[in-house]
Amino acid sequence: MQVLYTASATATGDGRDGHVRTSDSTLDLDLAIPKEMGGAGGAANPEQLFAAGYAACFHSALRVVARRAKADVTGSVVEAEVGIGANGSGGFGLAVTLVVDLPAVERAAAQQLVEAAHQVCPYSNATRGNIEVALTVREAAAA
Repeated sequence: MQVLYTASATATGDGRDGHVRTSDSTLDLDLAIPKEMGGAGGAANPEQLFAAGYAACFHSALRVVARRAKADVTGSVVEAEVGIGANGSGGFGLAVTLVVDLPAVERAAAQQLVEAAHQVCPYSNATRGNIEVALTVREAAAA
């Protein structure tokens, strides 16, 4: 693989109760363990950062495959839900659900676009076989 771009971030402090900053300082955040995991909450956490990255990346991949298919993805939205829990082996694992809204695309075609984007997206390719990723096409609201 020929690397086109490399992002760099540094974590300091106490891991999940610490701080992260990218090398160019465009991302500079305190972190806190979520209340649901026994922490204080009130700051970002790694699962939120992963969800934001995956949602943005998947949305870009979706737009690429839609352009190739000449599909209208006006108003499209991708929501990534990232869960964390014990993996039964003494460690922790992640589970992802990608919820996609494609209001201008018929449901069957929307599902095909989402499946195709899942083959293109770098996050999907990195996680495939490692964590569960569920793909959901949200039903269009009744007019």
